[in-house]
Amino acid sequence: MIPRIDLNADLGEHDGAPPAAARDLLRAVTSANVACGWHAGDAVSMRLTVSEAAALGVQIGAHPSYPDRVGFGRRVVPMSPTEIADAVAHQVHALCAVATAERASVRHVKPHGALYNLACRDRQVADGIVSGLLLVDASLALYAPADSVLALAGGPAGLHVVAEGFLDRAYEDDGTLTPRDVPGAVLDDAAAAAVRAVDWVRTGTVRTRTGRVLTLRLETLCVHGDTGDAASIAVGVREALAAAGVRVLPALQA
Repeated sequence: MIPRIDLNADLGEHDGAPPAAARDLLRAVTSANVACGWHAGDAVSMRLTVSEAAALGVQIGAHPSYPDRVGFGRRVVPMSPTEIADAVAHQVHALCAVATAERASVRHVKPHGALYNLACRDRQVADGIVSGLLLVDASLALYAPADSVLALAGGPAGLHVVAEGFLDRAYEDDGTLTPRDVPGAVLDDAAAAAVRAVDWVRTGTVRTRTGRVLTLRLETLCVHGDTGDAASIAVGVREALAAAGVRVLPALQA
């Protein structure tokens, strides 16, 4: 079977109309995680990003976060599982309403920033996110790292979990992302990202920051929208994957 991969990016992380860099990135990926206003974005950014994604055939997903616009959603906000569920449901509902108005549909959910990272190791946070999805639509897929606490919470709840890896972030030996305040945590070399992507898809392994080879199942690769020259990274990765015979398709496309 010919290997396949989804290439996703966090988008809509701005107010108003998308800047040129965001539009370039949207054209390079196969699925888009659209900010829902709690860490970034507003009604206009949501509508325009959804509209353009639909026109391009890019799979649309919601990108809910903690209520933390000042910290761009990268700070943990103490919340109970019920509060997390309500917050996630509110944000996903909001994007679904926008998508419906644009004659499009939301297919997946990928939590953002601190909410995502904490859910990958904290079962209560993970359960809150899963409950939030189920309050909206049990057919929504959940993007999460393979075998993470978040993935292990979503699967038994009946959600379709899509195994995610990060092109532009370093990994620790335990499979977690290297904290952003550690030198070398963010990877912005487009050529290196292309090599890493092809090798990861072919072998199911990725090298950690220390050089260890980590087995990590992969169905979608993420490029963060705020990584330097994210569009160029995504374009280079997509071209390298195609040249290697890998089909680059939305995760939920048959």
